[in-house]
Amino acid sequence: MSLNRRQMLLASGAALLGPAVAGRVLAGPYGSAPKKKVLFFTKSTGWQHSVITRKGDELSMAETIFKKIGEDNGYEIVCSKDGTNFDPDKIGQWDAFAFETTLDLTEAGPHKDGTPMSKDGKKAFLDAIHSGKGFMGIHSATDTFHSKGDQIDPYIRMIGGEFITHGNPQQKVTIDVIDPDFPGVSAFGSKSFEILDEWYALKNFADDMHVILAHDTSTFKEKTGGNKCYDRPNYPQTWIRQHGKGRVFYTSMGHREDVWENPKYQGLLLGALNVITGKVDVDMKPNLSKATPDHKTFPGG
Repeated sequence: MSLNRRQMLLASGAALLGPAVAGRVLAGPYGSAPKKKVLFFTKSTGWQHSVITRKGDELSMAETIFKKIGEDNGYEIVCSKDGTNFDPDKIGQWDAFAFETTLDLTEAGPHKDGTPMSKDGKKAFLDAIHSGKGFMGIHSATDTFHSKGDQIDPYIRMIGGEFITHGNPQQKVTIDVIDPDFPGVSAFGSKSFEILDEWYALKNFADDMHVILAHDTSTFKEKTGGNKCYDRPNYPQTWIRQHGKGRVFYTSMGHREDVWENPKYQGLLLGALNVITGKVDVDMKPNLSKATPDHKTFPGG
């Protein structure tokens, strides 16, 4: 059997996902459907992470890698820091969104690295996800929009968790594999793996999330930083959930350059991209209370 170019590209990407998922990816029709168009949004209203910082007009490291991952596997990837992409008259062009962003995107911020999202744009974006568009949040995406008192921001309800703080220094910790069958996860291992990155302490988890990876907090050597933010029971690190008709994925990995360069991490992003755009179906049954039963216990919580 000979493969056309698109099949070969999908096959090379599917190799990172594992044999079970590879079969499902390659089973689809070829040449009959238009490419899924994905907006990778990297505006920083707050801290601008090095992986999404551009030098002049050149795409950042994360943008370059994400664009290649997508385009090598049949997607059209547009990298932008322009918030007008979410205007009600433009939102319809996108099939899915990926964010590595910080703080209130309706504000300019000190970096002035892109036009802010309008209030109407934010609503149009959230409505689009609820109506069936896909969403992928990477690392600082949970540090984007924040709740005020007991009023949880609708963006936080969509993504499924909210940034509290992170400790210092960055450290290598153990991540427990909760769902080894999620596309891309098997490359990390079936039970657990170690990785060095900057780790977010999170709260306000969506009850209906399906946890994919979880922090083994006993492996944090340094639990300091802020309010001893890692001195808590295990809590979700990567998940998938249904938001209305839309599929929402999030992973807190993605601060460091070497994480972005890791083929295993790239495979996870490709797997998630296939899931949120509907190319691959996965188990999304809520498992939060079983996977991390004491996740609500944290300092100050």
